[in-house]
Amino acid sequence: MEILSFKISGKMAHFRKYYANNTAFSFSIPPRTTLMGIVAAAMGWSKDSYYEDLASENIQFGIRILNPLKKSFHRLNFLSIKSTGDMTKYWSSDFRGEGGRIQTPFEVVTAWDLSKDNVAYQVFIKASDKGKTVYESIKTHFLEKEPVYNITLGTANFTARLADTEILSEANVQTVDSKDYVLMNSAVPVDMVEDLKFDKEEYENYNFVEEDMLPGDFIANGNREVRKMNRLLFSITPNPLRVKLNKPYYVLKNKTSELNIQFMDE
Repeated sequence: MEILSFKISGKMAHFRKYYANNTAFSFSIPPRTTLMGIVAAAMGWSKDSYYEDLASENIQFGIRILNPLKKSFHRLNFLSIKSTGDMTKYWSSDFRGEGGRIQTPFEVVTAWDLSKDNVAYQVFIKASDKGKTVYESIKTHFLEKEPVYNITLGTANFTARLADTEILSEANVQTVDSKDYVLMNSAVPVDMVEDLKFDKEEYENYNFVEEDMLPGDFIANGNREVRKMNRLLFSITPNPLRVKLNKPYYVLKNKTSELNIQFMDE
C-alpha cells in the first residue's frame, strides 16, 4: 500500500458548517468534501465533476494539524441587497450601496499567534482497488506539476500553498493492530475509539480535544446533497491523542519522523 502526503497552509481558514444558516460557524479542520475540492482544484478538474472519482469508496483522506489553532468571530460589512433597481432608467441600485449595509458574523480559524504562524495541515491520501487509476493521476500531478487553480482554505480569499509532497511507499507504511493505548497524530473516526486516556501530568495537552460531525461524500457528480458524514475526534494542537482503538491504524515512517494515523473514511 502506498500513501501520498502533502502539507497545505495559509494565514486564515474558514470551513463553513453547512447547517448554520444565520451565522457562519467554521469547522476546525477541513471536511473530507473540502479536501476533495482542494485536490480537484490542484488537478484542474471542473466544478462538481469529481465527486464520484474521489468518493470514499475510491479515495481515502486523512488529516493532521501541524500548528495550534484558534477561532474568532468577526463582522463582515456586506451590502444590503433588497432591490436591483432599474439601471436602464436611472443610475440607482442597492448594488451601489444605496440600500445600506448589514453586518454578518463570520468565524475565522487562525494559528494561536497570527503574526508568526500559519494555519497548517498535513493531508494523507490512499486508494482502494477501485480508485488506483485516479490516485495515480493525482500522484503524478502533485509530484511533477503546479496546481492548476488557486488553492484556498475554505473561502476564495483565504489563499493557501501546497508544500512537502511526499510518497510513502509500502516499505514505509505499516498496519498495526494493537489493543494498547497509542498516540495518534491524525483525526480519528469516533467509532474506532474505545477509550481516550487523560494523564494528570499531561492535562495541558487535552484541553483542546474536539469531536465534530463533518460532511464526507456527495450523492453524485453535480449533486451536492450529502450522503455520508464523518464523525471525528481530533486535537486542535499538534499534540497527539492517547487512544485505544478497536481497528488497525497506520504507522508512517520516513528519515526524520514516525507518525501514527488513521483515515477519515475507514
